Amino acid sequence: KKLAKEHFTNDFSTCLAEPTQIRWYPLPMPDKGQTVDFVDGLYTFCGGGDVVSRNGLAIHQYVCNASMKDRCIYNADGDWLIVPQEGELNLTTEFGLMLVKPPEIVVIPQGIRLAVDVCGPSRGYVLEVYGAHFQLPDLGPIGANGLADARHFETPVAWFEDRDVDSFEVCCKYHGKFFSAIQDHSSFDVVAWRGNYVPYKYDLRKFMTFNTVSYDHADPSIFTVLTAPSSRPGTAIADFVIFPPRWSVAENTFRPPYYHRNCMSEYMGLICGTYEAKESGFKPGGGSLHSMMTPHGPD
Repeated sequence: KKLAKEHFTNDFSTCLAEPTQIRWYPLPMPDKGQTVDFVDGLYTFCGGGDVVSRNGLAIHQYVCNASMKDRCIYNADGDWLIVPQEGELNLTTEFGLMLVKPPEIVVIPQGIRLAVDVCGPSRGYVLEVYGAHFQLPDLGPIGANGLADARHFETPVAWFEDRDVDSFEVCCKYHGKFFSAIQDHSSFDVVAWRGNYVPYKYDLRKFMTFNTVSYDHADPSIFTVLTAPSSRPGTAIADFVIFPPRWSVAENTFRPPYYHRNCMSEYMGLICGTYEAKESGFKPGGGSLHSMMTPHGPD
């Protein structure tokens, strides 16, 4: 059966086009009297492209305070890159278990079944891409060592359960719509697998940052953790970029990000701390959007 999702969409053809700078406050946590799990707590903020032709992306946030009991979800449309901002996530997949907490990220590839357990109010970001999988960026002149290292990515701890239940709900996101089916056993009964198609997590504190040590600004692409390449060489459907703690030592330079325009749209979230280009109104759990070719810079 089809599930109604009031605040979620992958269809941006009817959405309001807004080229101006946008900033959002953090989503409020569910009220104490509410029971909201990861699936029910997904909210779409922006996106582009088409999920049916498998070329595009969407950016969501989640707020939840309850675990997914006898329930799982899989995304038939693409990959999810999940960024917890508050609260740790205990993830159950067909490949095993993972504990993900800020400032870690986790990628759930297309089609993999997932259940999210939480210990309390939780919030975070979800970057969804359809038509490509996330991969490490080409390092070019940087060479072998720098940015995110493949050896620092972790996969689930093997685990399965052989459990019969009266009603186990399998949620599916297909062509941007949510569907539900009921079965009489847990989906997490896979005892063996072969291959390298697997969920994985990464601790952002292990990122090796590069920056200028002379003058001016380097392109933000030097902060790319993962990229989902497009069919056109040198461009991406989405780049996942971070601005970690680092030294800014450029001489004879205005060190905060200067006023500029981009050929790609920028959505920015905040896990913790502050961002040097935004003085107020940009809080952990919030977000901002600077659409392509819209001028923007420091507050």
